[in-house]
Amino acid sequence: MNKIILKTQLLYSEMGKSEKKVADWLISHPGDNLPMSISELAELCESSESTIVRFARRLGFSGYGELKICVAGEQEKKVVLPTINENDSCFEILEKICNDAYLSFERTKRTIAPENIAAAANLIAGAGKTVLIGLGSSASVAQDAANKFLRAGYPAYSYGDTHMQMIAASHMKAGDVLIGVSQSGASKDIVEALKFAKSRGISTICITGTDRSPIMKQSDIVLLTDTEETKHSSLALSSHLSRLVVIDSLCYYLVYRNEANGTGLDEENENNLRSKRVNE
Repeated sequence: MNKIILKTQLLYSEMGKSEKKVADWLISHPGDNLPMSISELAELCESSESTIVRFARRLGFSGYGELKICVAGEQEKKVVLPTINENDSCFEILEKICNDAYLSFERTKRTIAPENIAAAANLIAGAGKTVLIGLGSSASVAQDAANKFLRAGYPAYSYGDTHMQMIAASHMKAGDVLIGVSQSGASKDIVEALKFAKSRGISTICITGTDRSPIMKQSDIVLLTDTEETKHSSLALSSHLSRLVVIDSLCYYLVYRNEANGTGLDEENENNLRSKRVNE
């Protein structure tokens, strides 16, 4: 795996127009050594020497010299760009999906606000009950979250049907938490359910991958993941994984919170579940 190319892709959205010219050249010339002099690269990229230095430092290097050495050191490492096309073999698609998932996780770490995920965890920990709603692939994320929260000892329920989502919201009260899961942040039924709950004084949280989306306006706490959807985005794994990793982070926090409080619910659950297994 060529880490320099991957890091360039990771930081691409933060770069200015001139820096992106350098990044584009680097990505489009995988396996090539950089020119001997910084002025040569500046000419090839139609950029300036100062921009190249800025680009190198953004990637964590002291300057062009160190960047050049590291690029040469990774010359033999395979570069796998994330865009999937019709000529890719099944294994090449696997490689691209794995790289895309890695980038998605890294972007999520950089995007999600630490104070927001901490606030969400504490809100769920003190809730009377937590209801999670989502549609399509987001419904499976909501279901996974409800299962894990309940197993950790916190009452949780999930609904993937739009009518049941509104019914569930209507039966919630102050002290409960409603979590909307939506990659686009624009699913009408999810947004309306959150708006209804918020109007009744119920705490609302959203898990979404789209900044400045409608769902954010109806959420007290926003857990923003960050992914770049590919063609056939409904099949994309990266957005799904980025939401699941947020759920797992919340769940681990809740499990260890219970252990610290001496409830031992996780061990009790495991003991009870052993009776459901076939003994060989």
